[in-house]
Amino acid sequence: MPRIVDLSFDIYDRAPTFWPDPKTAVIEHMKVENLGYNITQLVMSTHMGTHLDAPYHFLDEGRTVDQIDLARCFGPAWVLDFSGKGPGGQITLADLKVHADRITPGSRLILRTGWDKVFPDPRYFKDCPMVLPEACEYLAERRIGALALDMPTVCGEQYVETHHALLKAEVLIVEGLAHLDELKDERVLFIALPLSIRGRDGSPCRAVAIEGLTDEQLQALDMPILPPK
Repeated sequence: MPRIVDLSFDIYDRAPTFWPDPKTAVIEHMKVENLGYNITQLVMSTHMGTHLDAPYHFLDEGRTVDQIDLARCFGPAWVLDFSGKGPGGQITLADLKVHADRITPGSRLILRTGWDKVFPDPRYFKDCPMVLPEACEYLAERRIGALALDMPTVCGEQYVETHHALLKAEVLIVEGLAHLDELKDERVLFIALPLSIRGRDGSPCRAVAIEGLTDEQLQALDMPILPPK
């Protein structure tokens, strides 16, 4: 029986984020008692919590979030287990090559380290595991469609090099996943749709996985990813 697993962090007032980023405010604007309905004002970063990076995040000439191919955001994905990586642990080229048969053109990869359990401790943003630049270059060369992970960033120490490698190849990046430990299947239907924020660099998203689907069902739901123009 298929089931949906929510892979997203909640958004709430003063939720922590990286120190230079805009701070989160969830503000009660009006209430039923004075307006007839409840309505809330949100102030937040485009990279708050569970979010998606568009190429424009690091590349002025890159596609903005409203221009990305949504097929990258929806389709079968492999869940790769790196839960043995502790604080500051490195996901290397050698680590990824073990899974070479799953790292193919258009594939979607979900990296599970268990780091989401550290949130909201400040260490979550400082000591997270990292995907090394050479590993990101390998993923770009293999022309994968999307890379999703349960850390707040691909690589905290070399974030420019890693993001450039992936985003220049138009690999969709989804950061800040949660609850990956609830997944039982290594192959799931992954959905992480962004808001269509015109001309901008990323967006919070509601990421989910649907597991319990057959190989035939997953194949039928696989959306073709268009090559970059």
